[in-house]
Amino acid sequence: MPRARRDRLPIREEAMRQWINLPRIEGQASRQAHADLPDGTFERELGKEGFFGPATHMYHRHPPTAWIDWDGPLRPRAFDLTRIDAPQPSPWDALTVLCNAGIRIRFWRAPAAMDHLVRNADGDELLFVHEGAGHLFCDYGHLAIAKGDYVVLPRSTMWRIECSEPVTVLLVEATNGSYRLPDRGLVGKHAIFDPAILDVPAIDDDFRRQQGETETRVRIKRRGEISTVTYPFNPLDAVGWQGDLAPLRLNVRDIRPLMSHRYHLPPSAHTTFVAGRFVVCTFVPRPFETDPGAIKVPFFHNNDDYDEVIFYHAGNFFSRDNIGAGSLTFHPCGFTHGPHPKALAGMLKPKKEATDEYAVMIDSRDALDLGDLPEGVENRDYVHSWRAPGSDAGTDR
Repeated sequence: MPRARRDRLPIREEAMRQWINLPRIEGQASRQAHADLPDGTFERELGKEGFFGPATHMYHRHPPTAWIDWDGPLRPRAFDLTRIDAPQPSPWDALTVLCNAGIRIRFWRAPAAMDHLVRNADGDELLFVHEGAGHLFCDYGHLAIAKGDYVVLPRSTMWRIECSEPVTVLLVEATNGSYRLPDRGLVGKHAIFDPAILDVPAIDDDFRRQQGETETRVRIKRRGEISTVTYPFNPLDAVGWQGDLAPLRLNVRDIRPLMSHRYHLPPSAHTTFVAGRFVVCTFVPRPFETDPGAIKVPFFHNNDDYDEVIFYHAGNFFSRDNIGAGSLTFHPCGFTHGPHPKALAGMLKPKKEATDEYAVMIDSRDALDLGDLPEGVENRDYVHSWRAPGSDAGTDR
């Protein structure tokens, strides 16, 4: 390619990425999103690229989720993953809940002690420990794990766990991708959590004790298929390492959320990790907004570009009704969603001063497919949970 043309390409590409910018106000509207709504209205955000692109806020006379009937395959879904109650010997046996070409979300009840090592050659693995405690052994050493821990395992890390308490894990694979930290922008790199708080495995006495000449199998996943390599010794036999690539651990209790007392921040403010085609956000306890005109619950919004998944870890999930710890909701792209009717009653006057929820949110840029889950795991009435109390039952076809 001639040099002159090659030099111009980035400018052309940048120009092609410019949004059509035309801010306007029509009819009754607030001058500040998520605050000072016109009397008797409900706000709905229509946006591009999640919460990062151009957006419009509409003000409606009725809640945008006040449907009485729903027909067709596109619908909000909820799953009680605690009903997946049989332990699986390996994470490769864990049931897939949702997936696409860039992400695979699984739920795993770990055995007391894995009798083999595993290695994911398809992408980075993110473990979120929902319950229990134990020890993770990997190429890099030993890492204690407990409830509320995120553990990021770079692609092809060999690992296994031993449980001191029964462990359940949400597994989020970044297929053909890597996990990174988000750009913290104006608040700086130490906001939300300081990178210094991230723990890495240690070559300690526990790690050295598990080494030896014991025959060891390594089950490697590549393109969804499993191959087994057998060694006459335990290949977790490192005596040291140096570098800036390693597994890491972050507990949700160490996350210090961004807050604004006058404005309800969008979920993107709580981004914890980013991957190629999705982001992982964490909701942790925080004070409610105190400005009398600011809404105190998640605002109604359209899924215009992303499929949204929320895993409920612990606490009282103030925007949801009848959703318990260990549940997962799935709101695919294509419809408006927001708080349930009971939560909406606290839109401007919350019943308490702060939230007490812990939850993991995953926003996928590409459509997610449902896994093959056992009967009874999905709550098929979830689509009707936004109906106002006393409304006629809709038809779920």
